[in-house]
Amino acid sequence: MNFPDELRYSSDHEWVKQEGDMALIGITDFAQKELGDIVYVDISTVGQELKAGDVFGTVEAVKTVSDLFMPVAGKIIEVNKGLDNAPELINQDPYTQGWIVRIEPTGEGEGELMDAASYRSMVGV
Repeated sequence: MNFPDELRYSSDHEWVKQEGDMALIGITDFAQKELGDIVYVDISTVGQELKAGDVFGTVEAVKTVSDLFMPVAGKIIEVNKGLDNAPELINQDPYTQGWIVRIEPTGEGEGELMDAASYRSMVGV
């Protein structure tokens, strides 16, 4: 499994990549493998400011639907439009093409995030 060192990880299996004053959020390689084939992504929180731990959407896999949790507080700025027609991008490439939302973070919750080594240890790989 792949856990890029430049990302930060939540205990709910989301990742955060800081990009200037914005950040990308997605689910980890571990999470997508646990879910199986992803067939739909539902994000209806664009424009909303959410707290760390709030649900910002769901991913639907063949066998289950799973909530997506904000790893840090922020305003949802954009949803990855590529997932509309190809939600399987999350399975194929969870850290680049399979990102889920772009946010404007407020800083709250960042202290709770893990580095790659800590996340690897948490999931036991």
